[in-house]
Amino acid sequence: MTDNTGAVTIHDTTLRDGEQTAGVAFTLEERLDIARMLDLAGVPELEIGIPAMGAREREEIRAIAELRLRTRLVVWCRMHEHDLAAAQGLGVSAINLSIPVSDQQITRKIKQDRGWVLARIGLMSARARDLGFEVCIGGEDSSRADPDFLMRVVEAAERAGARRFRFADTLGVLDPFATRAIFERLRGGCSLELEMHAHNDLGLATANTLAAILGGATHVNTTVNGLGERTGNAPLEEVVMSLHQLYRCATNISPQSLAAVSQVVAKASCRPIPVNKPIVGSGIFTHESGLHVSGLLRDPANYQSLDPRELGRSHQLVLGKHSGAAAVCWGYRQIGVDIDESRARTVLPRLRRHAALTKRQPTSGELLCFLAEDAVGGDYPH
Repeated sequence: MTDNTGAVTIHDTTLRDGEQTAGVAFTLEERLDIARMLDLAGVPELEIGIPAMGAREREEIRAIAELRLRTRLVVWCRMHEHDLAAAQGLGVSAINLSIPVSDQQITRKIKQDRGWVLARIGLMSARARDLGFEVCIGGEDSSRADPDFLMRVVEAAERAGARRFRFADTLGVLDPFATRAIFERLRGGCSLELEMHAHNDLGLATANTLAAILGGATHVNTTVNGLGERTGNAPLEEVVMSLHQLYRCATNISPQSLAAVSQVVAKASCRPIPVNKPIVGSGIFTHESGLHVSGLLRDPANYQSLDPRELGRSHQLVLGKHSGAAAVCWGYRQIGVDIDESRARTVLPRLRRHAALTKRQPTSGELLCFLAEDAVGGDYPH
């Protein structure tokens, strides 16, 4: 299998598509904080807003640009003269010019035809380049476009001097197998940078992003915590760690920065992080099952594919209904009491009843009570 993961650029759009999550709106200070943190984490490109939204949006884009971050800043525009004019003078040198490329959206959304789209790409790309912008052509609804017409779109973008083509799976309708095949065809037909913009409607955004890379994508869009329209975009934390773990592909993004960025974005967006959220969830290194805990205590590699230390985390063991004798012995050692596995097994029924009644793990005092009850033949009270 050909491995095309040697050079991948993460282009994070938390401050554009992420903020398009229904009900999410960042303050200026929140936008600045998020931009700084993403820059410190090593994210090389940020899409930071939509100039045509108005004067306030432009002021905030300009404020981010004035931070003089190391990351490359990009703004998003439609292929309208007004949008191009709004993007000028903001301190940003790269622009994504978006246009529908599926027949559904060409005819039913913008009420044009394929010829108009191809001509518009040539015209607006030239004007954007004359204004000093590096141009990415964004193909809205690329995944529902006719494949042959999509190739004509890419060819038009290349002729017009665009640097990059963004393939948008706008409705999240692709699977990884189709995604890889599409990108292999695109890669074989042009020399442009190719960018994948995946939506998560079927829960496949991360998988489709990785498949696009295997097919030849050079750039991929992400959002922190997977924010975005409807079910969101490919999560930054998942894409980064999948590239690191599965393909040993260096993104130059610090894994230990991911949790802090995630927390800041969760607070600013008022979207709490699920406990079991991959990479950044609070419970992803927490174990209760007796089989797993016993294996981890013998050797973490028994049940560890992702080293929590790489993320600045550690394994947490919890005593509960599914604990085994080895975990109980471990739990008592944590409070300075040594018991053998035979004694631990006599404590287990009390522990399991406690878990069912209280829905939490026992305190050190309760653990001592379990031992005392066992010594006198008592039982944990109902």
